[in-house]
Amino acid sequence: MDLFSIVGTPILGLKVVERKPLGDSRGFLARIFCADQLENAGWKRPVIQINQTVTKKRGTVRGMHFQNSPHAEMKLVSCLQGEIWDVAVDLRKNSPTFLKWHAETLSSENCRALLIPEGFAHGFQALSDDCELLYLHTSPYVREAEGGIRPNDPYLDVPWPLDFFEISMRDANHPLLNDQFMGVEI
Repeated sequence: MDLFSIVGTPILGLKVVERKPLGDSRGFLARIFCADQLENAGWKRPVIQINQTVTKKRGTVRGMHFQNSPHAEMKLVSCLQGEIWDVAVDLRKNSPTFLKWHAETLSSENCRALLIPEGFAHGFQALSDDCELLYLHTSPYVREAEGGIRPNDPYLDVPWPLDFFEISMRDANHPLLNDQFMGVEI
């Protein structure tokens, strides 16, 4: 029995995973990860790292982060509590969707996750207080490989749904994109 389905987006390789909870009077069971099913969506490596974040205040923005090669990572991002607006930007050099972005609302209610390929920047905005996310990664975090772009970069023109309540100094000071940005190797 398939406990989730995989839906394409307008950006090559970026997928939405829709969980299908099985529930009764006791509660529910929802599959978060299944290597066999996700392999068909491009997940080819083992889960190497699992991270959890809690974002306290509605309007808070985290991101846009990525890891440079050879530490590029695929991520599966799920919202276990609350609601977020999750954004992925294609930074892959020579990609037909280079610098295009796609956003999905992820929540504990809609049981959706975003499967983000290597070579994408990722960030989100909390649409409710007390958002809890679970990230599955194909590579460990390596500080020297970390990259980022500003969430409010005018070059991308992402229409964030809320005014920024809070953003870290690091994220607010990521470099702005320009015509010289050629993308990342994966």
